[in-house]
Amino acid sequence: MSFSDIMFPFEWIVAWITVLWHKLLVAIGMPSENGWTWTLSIVGLVIVMRAALIPLFVKQIHASRKMQLIQPEMQKIQKKYKGKKDPESQQKMQQEMMSLYRDTGTNPLASCMPILIQMPFFFGLFRVLNGLDEMARGEKEPIGPLTQAMASEAESSTIFGAKLSDIFLGADTVNVWVVTIVLIVLMSATTFITQHQLMRKNMPAAALEGPFAQQQKILLYLFPIIFAVSGVNFPIGVLIYWFTTNLWTMLQQFYVIRRMPAPGSQAEKDMQSRRRKAGKPVDTFEQTHEREHDVEMADELREKGVISGQRAQPKGKKRAKKDARKGPASSSSAGAVRESAPRTDN
Repeated sequence: MSFSDIMFPFEWIVAWITVLWHKLLVAIGMPSENGWTWTLSIVGLVIVMRAALIPLFVKQIHASRKMQLIQPEMQKIQKKYKGKKDPESQQKMQQEMMSLYRDTGTNPLASCMPILIQMPFFFGLFRVLNGLDEMARGEKEPIGPLTQAMASEAESSTIFGAKLSDIFLGADTVNVWVVTIVLIVLMSATTFITQHQLMRKNMPAAALEGPFAQQQKILLYLFPIIFAVSGVNFPIGVLIYWFTTNLWTMLQQFYVIRRMPAPGSQAEKDMQSRRRKAGKPVDTFEQTHEREHDVEMADELREKGVISGQRAQPKGKKRAKKDARKGPASSSSAGAVRESAPRTDN
């Protein structure tokens, strides 16, 4: 099986989603041959792809937080074997690190899954745009609903005087150079802001030290170079896709940092400050962790048949104080577990 055979399903999906968005935009009054219609169709492709990846993004958040929270333990292991370069020590260090991942349910690759899943569609779009001219001349078979006439229309459409299929290298017009450079700068800026915000606002102090943090800092400045080197080889339509998905990631990250900050991070302190000003209850990290632990323990005992009833729900401070005033009869289910479990064993 050739690489073209492997990529064809992704090209077919990309073509279908892009053409459907194009038809929708034309139906609401946008010109069919206009470059902005095709540009917004590519943006629509990003929206569909990223919306479909939201469940994976949620898993990515949990994986990233676990990686941040276990950094102090990782540093202890690394410090334990610091300076020991013999194969036996290196193997033991790797075994202890893998054991830590296993015990905490952490998967280092989980945070990369959304990017890995997007890559085939990214290259699928690249191949579709790269083959528009051949498809328009009838030298290449249509892909799904992307007919020869539509390919000709898309290939000739322009934004700011540059075709969506134009590439910086080999271009002979200033428009292509300017549009490409602007898109590369925007791609770099959105990626830098996203990563910088994550490191400065949504990481505990302990996670900002050690090899993992150093890698993140290197990537912070390495990505713009990667974009500059690789961006000049991609069609403008692909750069639009790339910038749009980076923008989506940045806005999504802002929302997560503000609404669901990592425990112990500056973002969590900022959220607590906002809640205090609004007169809402504020839990410390230890209180939140203890409450979640109680709920998990209750669920575990319930599964073993030690206790019965519905799943315990976490409580805020106000509700907990209210229950305390009512007396022990209305105490939390999770708290009651600590009393009821021993009595069951007697």
